[in-house]
Parts: sequence; structure tokens; C-alpha cells
Amino acid sequence: MKIAIVLGTRPEIIKMSPIIRGLEEKNMEYFILHTGQHYSYNLDQVFFEQLKLPQPKYNLRVGSGTHAEETGKMMIGIERVLLDEKPDIVLVEGDTNTVLAGALASVKVGVTLGHVEAGLRSFDRSMPEEINRIVADHVSDILFAPTEVAKRNLLREGIPEEKIHVTGNTIVDAVYQNLKLAETINVQFADDDYFLVTVHRQENTDNPMRLRNIIEGLKLVREYFNMPIIYPIHPRTLKRIKEYGIDVEGLNLIEPLDYLSFLKLESKAKLIFTDSGGVQEEACILRVPCVTLRYNTERPETLEVGANVLAGTEPKEILEKAKIMIDAKRDWRNPFGDGRAANRIINIISRGEYREFK
Repeated sequence: MKIAIVLGTRPEIIKMSPIIRGLEEKNMEYFILHTGQHYSYNLDQVFFEQLKLPQPKYNLRVGSGTHAEETGKMMIGIERVLLDEKPDIVLVEGDTNTVLAGALASVKVGVTLGHVEAGLRSFDRSMPEEINRIVADHVSDILFAPTEVAKRNLLREGIPEEKIHVTGNTIVDAVYQNLKLAETINVQFADDDYFLVTVHRQENTDNPMRLRNIIEGLKLVREYFNMPIIYPIHPRTLKRIKEYGIDVEGLNLIEPLDYLSFLKLESKAKLIFTDSGGVQEEACILRVPCVTLRYNTERPETLEVGANVLAGTEPKEILEKAKIMIDAKRDWRNPFGDGRAANRIINIISRGEYREFK
């Protein structure tokens, strides 16, 4: 059996890393195809180095562009590789344009498709990620749902139960595998009291009013709690801040961090403010209270266990939700599994349980 791992962004590298390690340990045949959707050193190559992952066999180096440009270029490149390599199964993870391109290219050439982290729903189709995950789920031959909530989403949409496997989320595997290593990293601010911020989603960064409101809300938080706010800023978000003329005085904007450094900052933070789905999960696993700067989330499990709260983007509401979460008891249960998701996924593939539904 030959397995193709298709990835292209920082979160995909992190969440696929336990699967790649598992394939290495079991000496299974596989290769990595990197679309190049994320391409800067701090958002890409450093993760392969730190996580000690083999380099991709293929890198399409697609880079940035419109959704259609990115997806189209990726599909062309992925199709060529699949026709040449003839893998038995393609694995994609998450909800990016890489996932959409990998899914469509696979099914068009008749290669079995497995979707890792299937079944997540924000129920907001204005989000490009929601469209990507819905399409990937409905064309997949085997769906690895991280939770029972995700499975129920898939069943409601008419996907046969036989195709769905609840495995837990590989982000738990990644956090457990890498947290001890992260503790040894020397990171600025990690020994201080601080709040940590990530904001990168299109619906926030490409909307001047929303982005300005988020920044104003973070300033209110800093003033009220008199605590530093550390913001490793995505290059595209920094570009938008400059374009919109937004004043960020008082916030500590720093370069994007490598995975281990960011993981350590997450683990030591007093609160995390984010619009990232993966960071919501990591905060929950690390038992750090989270304030999500969105009006919905495809990780409702974090809300249910009390690890997270939705604040939206209004400044005063961001402050009010921070006041609530700063006192949250950090004793919630982790709803994303036991850290053995990758092993379950590999075992299911090895047993060929998807073949009768192909």
C-alpha cells in the first residue's frame, strides 16, 4: 500500500506529523506532497526541522493568490503527481484550499480519499473554510471524525455511517508528543504574565471595521488587566493593519513563531485570544482559557466543557468575555481524545476498511 500525504499549511504539518511519525515507525510506504500554500520559513520549513519530519518528496510552491488561483494551481500539480505515483490512498487534513484541491484532484483520478478531522462545521458558509470542509467530506471515501459531535454533523448530511470513524484529533497527539520538547525552548515572555493573541482569518483581517474593533478590544483588555499582550502576527494581517492605518500602540507585535516556541507561549499564557480553530483546540488541551474572536466556531466541544467562549469582534464584548474567562477553573475535560488518534487512523487504513465502500 502506498499512501500520499497532501499538506500545505502550518496547521496541516502539525496535525499530520503524528500520522507521518506513525507511518515511519510501521515502515509503511508513503510520500509527502506539499502544495506550498504556506511558504515562508517561519510558517513552513521550520516545522519540518523542529518536528524532525522527512522533507516532502514534492513541493508545488504555489504560494499566495486568490482562492481560485491557489486551488487551480494546486489541482493541476497534485493531479500530475497522483497520476505518476499511483498511490492507493490520499490523506488530507482540515479545511484549507490545499484540502479542497487535494480532495478534488484525488476523486477526479479515482484515488481513494481519506479526510482527517472530518465533520467540523461552523454553519457559516461565508467562511471559505466551511465550503472546503463540506466538499472534502462529501467526496471522501473514509472520514476520520475527531469527536462524536463531528460524526453527528456528517450523519445529518447523509454521509453513510460505515464511512465514518471517530478517532480523536491528531492535535492531541501532537501536543502530547511535543510539549516536553517545547519546555526546553528559551522563549521571550514565557516567564512573565501575559495574554497571547492570534488573528488571521479572512473574515477578520480583510474587514477593516472588524480588524480595527479587534485591535481596540485588545487595547481595552491590556488597559483593564495591565498585562502585556503578545501577538505573533501573520504577514498578511500585518499588511492589512498598515493598509487600514490601524494604531497598534501598546500591543507587542512579534514575528511568527516556530511551533515549539508558540506551543510554550500557549502553555504559559494567562488567556488566549484567537480566531484560529487549531489554537482553540490547543488551548483546551493545555487547559488555558480561550476567548474566540468570532461569532461561531466549528469546535463547539471547547464551549461545552468551559474552555472557550465566543466574543465576536466588538471591543467591549471582547473585554467582558476576558473578565469571565480569566477566572475560569482549568479543570475541564479534554474532549479531543487520548493522544492515539494517529495510531487509530493508520490501523484503519492498514485493515482496508474503506475498500468495500469505495
